[in-house]
Amino acid sequence: MEISEKIAVVSGGASGLGEATVKGLVASGAKVAILDTNVDAGNEIASQLGDNAIFCEADMAMEDSVQSAIETAYKTFGAIHIAVSCAGVLLPARVIGKKGPFPMDQFDRVVQVNLMGTMNVIRLAGMKMKENKPNEDGEVGVIINTASVAAFEGQIGHAAYSASKGGIASMTLPVAREFAEYGIRVVSIAPGLFRTAMMMEVPESIRVSLAKRATFPKRFGYPHEYAHLVSCIIENPMINGCTIRLDAAYRMQAR
Repeated sequence: MEISEKIAVVSGGASGLGEATVKGLVASGAKVAILDTNVDAGNEIASQLGDNAIFCEADMAMEDSVQSAIETAYKTFGAIHIAVSCAGVLLPARVIGKKGPFPMDQFDRVVQVNLMGTMNVIRLAGMKMKENKPNEDGEVGVIINTASVAAFEGQIGHAAYSASKGGIASMTLPVAREFAEYGIRVVSIAPGLFRTAMMMEVPESIRVSLAKRATFPKRFGYPHEYAHLVSCIIENPMINGCTIRLDAAYRMQAR
């Protein structure tokens, strides 16, 4: 699918991987709706991008909030061709910690934002996409989700995060198979260590140690490198139903 003149929605689009994706898509000629809870940052990015972007406040854990944002994007731009889910939370905790067992409300929050929020974008954006005019391949839309290498090699304390990201990876193929009927591709990306706000909160000594464990290059990824893969997926119709690791051959250790 050509990116130029297409309409995209990007959850978590006000920072990190999402922000880079928003800017990359606009640079390629798309119009983008930024979905995020960070109103100030979202409006600032939309302002920078002018008529090519709008900000829609949305909490990915709230079904009605996401639906309202999707409807606003659709009414503003007249269609949705691309949906990228980048919103996510970590909230690490041991299952049996010093203060007791894992708080279930905390587990629920991670799953609600990361997994349920992603499914909400998939189902709502998919409903809009299937009404698009197909291209020469019969394609009407592309949906890209953000899993994580933690889906495959979760660390101690990341049970909730790994469960949520594993769910994203696991549902990619069945949803792609279902959406093939409409001409919609579904792909997930599993990033490794990236320079996002979440990761930059980790002490520098730990970040340096983590980066050294990557095979090559021995550094954290940059958000624009994630955004570049998003563009490649959109433009290459043969990429479908898979989870692509973007991780410098990094394999997470137990801790």
